[in-house]
Amino acid sequence: MNLVIDIGNTYFKLAVFSKGDVFGFQHDKNKNFESSIVKTLKSYSKIKKTIVSNVSEINHELLLKNYKIDFLNVSNELNLPFENLYETPKTLGSDRIALISSAVFHHPSRNSLIIDAGTCLTIDLINEKNQYCGGMISPGINLRYQSLNKMTSNLPLVGKSGEYSFPSKSTVGCIHSGVIGGIVNEINGFIDEVKGNNKKINIILTGGDANFLSKPLKIPIFADPIFILKGLNNILALNS
Repeated sequence: MNLVIDIGNTYFKLAVFSKGDVFGFQHDKNKNFESSIVKTLKSYSKIKKTIVSNVSEINHELLLKNYKIDFLNVSNELNLPFENLYETPKTLGSDRIALISSAVFHHPSRNSLIIDAGTCLTIDLINEKNQYCGGMISPGINLRYQSLNKMTSNLPLVGKSGEYSFPSKSTVGCIHSGVIGGIVNEINGFIDEVKGNNKKINIILTGGDANFLSKPLKIPIFADPIFILKGLNNILALNS
């Protein structure tokens, strides 16, 4: 059995894999990570290997060293299923490495655009030669709402809403239009740009806000809540 862990900036995901089957999937805030690990390892005593993608400040190595489990940290130095054309490969986040790997495992030799809508919005492009071509990073939905409130004197902090229109006739409405409408148009703009060069493109949408954004985006997409975990499990197998 493999314990597969993805720790993001705000939330973590973990699951146990055994011969292709998935058990004990959890998705929670990072503050609950330690208790979830303890519970999982007690529930699945046959776990032998662990792979971790961690972009947070959580010290997972300190926690896992108390258990007799071999664990692997995701990095660009591992055997990966794609050729990395990034000019600064050491700075490519472990979460993006896992997502790119998952795209190659599930859609080999295809042009794929991976949209990860979490704390940050990242969009990454893998081509039909299984080469990683690069991508983009910008603030995610909640960061956009929070920055408008924290970096200004009078704008309120409002919760995300799928109901937005342009032009809007209220300040709250303008915020929703700017944040949600802005991020939707941003994603669609990059999709259109890539489609201009690659007529056949596989669109993958994942991350905490994937379901929320799938409706306003109105595009054919492939969405899977454990897409990144599947990629990590495949990386683990590739490096065993």
